[in-house]
Amino acid sequence: MKSVIELDGNTLTRQQIEEIVKGNATVVLSAGSVERIRLSRERIEKRLAEGQTIYGVNTGFGQLSNIKIADEDIELLQLNLLRSDGMGVGEPFPTDVVRAMMVLRANALARGFSGIREETVQLLIEFINKGVHPIVPSQGSVGASGDLAPLSHLALVLVGEGKAEYEGEVLSGSEALQRAGLTAVRLQAKEGLALVNGTQAMTGIGVLTVNEAERIGLAADMAASLTLEALKGIISAFDPALLAVRPHPELELVGGRIRKWLEGSQRITKQGEVRMQDAYSLRCIPQVHGASWQSFFYAQDRVQTEMNATTDNPIVLENGEVLSGGHFHGQPIALAMDFLKIGVCEWANISERRTERMVNPHLNGDLPPFLAVNPGLECGLMIAQYTAASIVSENKVLAHPSSVDSIPTSGNQEDHVSMGTTSARQVRQIVHNAARVIAIEMISASQAIYLDKAEDQLSATTRSFLEKVREFCPPLETDKVIGEEIDALANYLLKSNTLVELAN
Repeated sequence: MKSVIELDGNTLTRQQIEEIVKGNATVVLSAGSVERIRLSRERIEKRLAEGQTIYGVNTGFGQLSNIKIADEDIELLQLNLLRSDGMGVGEPFPTDVVRAMMVLRANALARGFSGIREETVQLLIEFINKGVHPIVPSQGSVGASGDLAPLSHLALVLVGEGKAEYEGEVLSGSEALQRAGLTAVRLQAKEGLALVNGTQAMTGIGVLTVNEAERIGLAADMAASLTLEALKGIISAFDPALLAVRPHPELELVGGRIRKWLEGSQRITKQGEVRMQDAYSLRCIPQVHGASWQSFFYAQDRVQTEMNATTDNPIVLENGEVLSGGHFHGQPIALAMDFLKIGVCEWANISERRTERMVNPHLNGDLPPFLAVNPGLECGLMIAQYTAASIVSENKVLAHPSSVDSIPTSGNQEDHVSMGTTSARQVRQIVHNAARVIAIEMISASQAIYLDKAEDQLSATTRSFLEKVREFCPPLETDKVIGEEIDALANYLLKSNTLVELAN
């Protein structure tokens, strides 16, 4: 039976979003949020009845905000907003992103500062629960004035326009509603603006990416543990007293985790037993991985705040005032996604260097060149390292911070934008790329351990995870195409909570 998650605008977690996105939970509005939505709507209607001029309610938008809209055209204004802003292009967002967007938008509206009607929010809830997924092009948001284009494509289906996927088929918005047994809404004052003004596209991608990045960071720590065993790495560099003199919490976290995972291993060595020092890609794992975890924790905190924030404009305050501000600006998420880009890149960069040490006959001790069974006749994992090198180079291009760019829009009224949705799209690609690089390291470590007949010398923890790696890619007895195996292992690392549970 599916669980039920209440949306109250304040307590939604990234783990709950994942459960909803996967279809493991349904959503309802909390009783408190329903009351807040109703009160917020009453405040808007009261202001309109008093003849007040309110931005985006009875005025134009952006540079056109000085144009007063006649009362009889207020509903058409909201519909025109969706139609004019639905200018996205490119490949549609995957379904998980669209579902995350809908959950986040409903949760933001549940806070009761947007002036929308309850029935409109309830229809959005029905979309989530019944699997009506608007087709949302992935390009077109500059990340300020909200994710206008993506959210407009989402909102168009609520009024029976646009396109949606329902039960595996792409349909017109009206047909999708009909098949799902739902009725389109007719937008009233402010409702169009309440639906499209927000950061839910970048934050939707962001929350999914943070979930995946956590798994990939833990996979990097596990891959490093396997490589330390494959290369008889020096555990002395992970000594708790040593790490404590540079007291970055994340550094100590990584060091402690790897010590725990390697407990009982007969493969690791101490300083001076085999060599005095390891190369940086082994010796500096706590420092490098720890710094990447800093970027993760920062991004996680910013996303958690944004998930339970009001991000539209104008805001209907509890005292009845309707004030314009800049809560739609995506800069907090843009910077967080750009920082996460760099951190995840470094997990992949140092992973590729460890793979190189295992396959390079000048660096891997007594292991066969390129971990081939019959070197020369076979190339072993030589080209797997090429693949990892190619991917980390691609990541470096994607990691350029999108948030340092800004192109004015709306006749220079909107003269600074965040490009946060671009940052979010790029960081998710980096995370998926990093998963492949780390999968290659795991497969290389598995092969090295196989060739050295060292399985029985591993720690219980790493030996258990090695068995999982080998379910996807058994040790190579001869040259073999393993691209599909790399992708399958990478996909497992992105989706499985095995290491999350192990780390906790």
